[in-house]
Amino acid sequence: MAYFRRTGASTFDPTSAVGGAWNTAEQHVAPTFGLLTHLVETDRVARGRDDLAVTRLSFDVWGPYPLAPMETAVQVLRPGRGVELVEAEASCGGRRVATLRAWLAGVGDTAALAAGVPAAMPGPDETPSWDPTTDWPGGFVASIEVRRALEEPGRGRVWARTDVPLLDGEEVGTLARTAGLLDVANGMTVRSDPRRVAFPNLDLAAHLFRAPRGDWLGLDTTVTFGPDGAGLTSAVLHDTEGAFGRLAQSLVVRDLS
Repeated sequence: MAYFRRTGASTFDPTSAVGGAWNTAEQHVAPTFGLLTHLVETDRVARGRDDLAVTRLSFDVWGPYPLAPMETAVQVLRPGRGVELVEAEASCGGRRVATLRAWLAGVGDTAALAAGVPAAMPGPDETPSWDPTTDWPGGFVASIEVRRALEEPGRGRVWARTDVPLLDGEEVGTLARTAGLLDVANGMTVRSDPRRVAFPNLDLAAHLFRAPRGDWLGLDTTVTFGPDGAGLTSAVLHDTEGAFGRLAQSLVVRDLS
């Protein structure tokens, strides 16, 4: 089973593996982030822009949405020879549910200048296995393999991967597969029990200084709750070769007790 099945040039059906964590009748947004990234990449290739690489993925979530067919669209907002801004959008039931704006920049050899990379974190083989379904329900959470070293509530290091394809019968690149896991940052090192405190994220922005490699996504994560109903999840992004970017998510924090 894959997360999505393509039903047309721009339409997709979710499977039960996309079931949400806050509400199992809704979609978990993580696979949608992967799908939108895949659409940006396939559009880039179709336009013959192999000279560009994605340097930022900025997602906005417009609200919860059911396990129902989705329509998508891609457009180049800012064309350019060396830099482009591309937008991909998903709609469900005629309502916009998620948007991606991706900056793409020209590829060049800057290996001699590379510096300032955060230190690597202990790899997945050095990190204990952890069952995320102890905190969360839903088909998506059940579909991922997680290893976690929790220092304290809201602070820890996590590795995640999945053997579930993003799209049934369609090749998907490493960046899109990675993007389909980014949203787990907010749920794998929880500060409070999600049965007692709600902290859904409104967005997710990932800034990349190189392309991710391999199947594992590493997250060196800190979750912060502020005093006025807002929060922030931030993480350094890793693969098994080291750090490759940073992530931030804006949270809405609500006491359910």
